[in-house]
Amino acid sequence: MQTPYSLRPYWHDEAGFSPLPEKQKWLPDQTEILIIGGGLTGLSAALSLARAGKKVVIVDAKQIGDGASSRNGGLLGPSFHKLGLQGLINRFGDETATEIMRESIAGFNWLLDFINTEKIECQLKRCGRFRGALQAKHLTAMQHQADAITRVIDYPVSIVSKQQQHNEVGSSKYQGGIIYHADASLNPARLVREILSRVSTAGAQIFSHTKVTGIKQTFSGFDVSVGSHVIQTQTVLVTTNGYTDDVFAELKRRILPIRSSMIATGKLSESRVKSVSPKLRTHGGTDRLVFYYRPSPDGRHLLFGGRALDYADKPQEYTKFLYTNMTRLFPQLKDVEISHAWSGLVAYTFDHMPHIGELNGMYYAMGYCGSGVARATYLGNKIAQKILKTGGETPFANFPFESRFMYKGTPWFMPALLRWHNFADKMGW
Repeated sequence: MQTPYSLRPYWHDEAGFSPLPEKQKWLPDQTEILIIGGGLTGLSAALSLARAGKKVVIVDAKQIGDGASSRNGGLLGPSFHKLGLQGLINRFGDETATEIMRESIAGFNWLLDFINTEKIECQLKRCGRFRGALQAKHLTAMQHQADAITRVIDYPVSIVSKQQQHNEVGSSKYQGGIIYHADASLNPARLVREILSRVSTAGAQIFSHTKVTGIKQTFSGFDVSVGSHVIQTQTVLVTTNGYTDDVFAELKRRILPIRSSMIATGKLSESRVKSVSPKLRTHGGTDRLVFYYRPSPDGRHLLFGGRALDYADKPQEYTKFLYTNMTRLFPQLKDVEISHAWSGLVAYTFDHMPHIGELNGMYYAMGYCGSGVARATYLGNKIAQKILKTGGETPFANFPFESRFMYKGTPWFMPALLRWHNFADKMGW
C-alpha cells in the first residue's frame, strides 16, 4: 500500500462533485421552512416542499451533500432492519414486524421510481448483492432469515453453498452466503448532485458553510441564529443525522455517530476486478464491523469499506485497517495501490431504527443505521408530507425516539466496543 493517496472520496472525483461557494454573502431574514442539514434527507424534503410552493431555505455547516450522503459505498437495498425479522417479532410482535419490513421495501422501491421518473443519471445498476457467511452457523442463520423474509414480502433471495460461492466471490474465507437479487448500486455523489440541481430549479435557497449557532422558539415559529444573523421561520426541519451538534442537544443525545471509512484501489484490469466479484455485484459479510465492498461503476476499481476503529478522522489508521482486511479476504489484491481513502459519519439509534417526527416544535428525520441511501431520500419525502399535512405515514414515526441515561451524544464507549468487535472477528466468535 503506497502513499500518498487522495483523501477526497473516489465518488467526488469521478462525478466532478465541486463545492458551492465557500460562504454566500447574504442570508434571508425570513422563510417559511428552514432545513438544517443538506444531505439526502434535507435535499429530498426540500424538493417536495419547494415543488409544493413553499418558501424553503437549506443551510449546512459544511459543503452541501458532503457528509455520508456522498461518501457512502453506493450500495442500494431495502435496508432490512438490523434486528432481523425474528428480532422485530420478538420485540414488537408479528404485525408490527411485518409492517416495518414492508416499509423497508417501500422505501427502496420509492427511490428506484424517483430515479426513473426524474431521469437521474447516477450510474444505477440492478446488480444484486452477495453476503458471505464467515462461519457455517452464520449460513444457517441466513437461511432461516431468508425463509422468514420471503414469507412476508416479495424479495427474491438465493442461498449459495460453500462449493458454489466461487461463482459469486473470489474469497475462500466464506462458508457460503446469500444473494439478494434485487439489490442495486449507484454513485452517491452523482445522486446528490442531481437532486441538488432539481432543488435549486424548484426555487429553494441553498447555503453551504453556514453553521447554525442558536435557535429560539417564538410565538410565530423560530428565530434561528447563524452567527450574528437571525432567520425568522415558521418551521424548522433538522436533518443533520451523524453530524447533529449541541445546538440540537435533545436530538444529539438520541444519535450514536459512528465513523465509516472507505478505500478505493487504483485502476485494475477487468479480470482482476472479476477475480473478486465475478458478477460485479455489491458485497458484504457477517463481520461484526460490517465490511462492504463493490466494483466501481466502470468495473475497473474495487471500493472497500467498513467501520473505522475510532470516532476521530484518522486516515492513516483506517486506511491501513481496511487494506489489511481487504487483502485478508482477497490475497490476490496484496500488491494493489490505493488511490483514495475517505470517511464520514453515519448515525445509529438505540433501537436500530430510523426516526422521523417532531420534538420541541421542530421536525426531524435521521438515524439510518448505516443504510441511508434509500432511507434518507424516502424519509425526506415522508417528513415533507408531514409538514405539508398531506400524509407521511410510516411506522418509523410511530416509535419513541429513545436515548439512555447520562448519554449526551458523544459515544465515548464506541472505540473500545469497535475494537472488541474487531478482536471477536479475528477469533471467529
